[in-house]
Amino acid sequence: MSKGSLANFLFNSDLQQRPSWGERLQIALNVARGILYLHEECETQIIHCDIKLQNILMDESGCAKIGDFGLAKLLKPDQTNTFTGIRGTRGYVAPEWHRNLPVTVKVDVYSFGILLLEIVCCRRNLDMNRSEYEAVLADWVYECFENGELGKLVSSEDQQEVDMNRFDRAVRVALWCIQDEPSLRPSMKKVVLMLEGTIDIPTPPGPSSFLSSIYP
Repeated sequence: MSKGSLANFLFNSDLQQRPSWGERLQIALNVARGILYLHEECETQIIHCDIKLQNILMDESGCAKIGDFGLAKLLKPDQTNTFTGIRGTRGYVAPEWHRNLPVTVKVDVYSFGILLLEIVCCRRNLDMNRSEYEAVLADWVYECFENGELGKLVSSEDQQEVDMNRFDRAVRVALWCIQDEPSLRPSMKKVVLMLEGTIDIPTPPGPSSFLSSIYP
């Protein structure tokens, strides 16, 4: 893929080459559609198990492709969950991995929620160069959302372009995706519909404090 990973595309490019906020939102939607394909449209249902910026590859047209299926789990037709050791990357791993519970496609939904926050805010999910309050992106986003201060999350480079209604929608979707309880997370079909603006998005409850506890 000529443009490398989405991580490189977002963070290692100069500002002139970095995708605009609108382009980033479209990338997020394309990734969501790709995960939906794995979960519901493949003949064999696939749990990717390692959705992260580094595994989203960009072609010469800036179109996102999901890569690296080395940790993926295939489900049998009559199977909805599976037991396996922890897979994935720190910061993107759903809480149930740490509890020795059976995992479902909802682990990918969780990882996508973290990735979506990284894309729309254009910062990594953990940044120890920021203050204690802002270091863990998911916690910081929810605090801003709860206080009606989403503007704090918009970078100076994006301020002229961001549609705050669409920004609010993306944040709401992400916060639903990273719910501690898997059953509260939406399916990827619903995630796509919410990102498209096809269905309304209720106010998400606060994510678990587990997010902060996985970081030292």
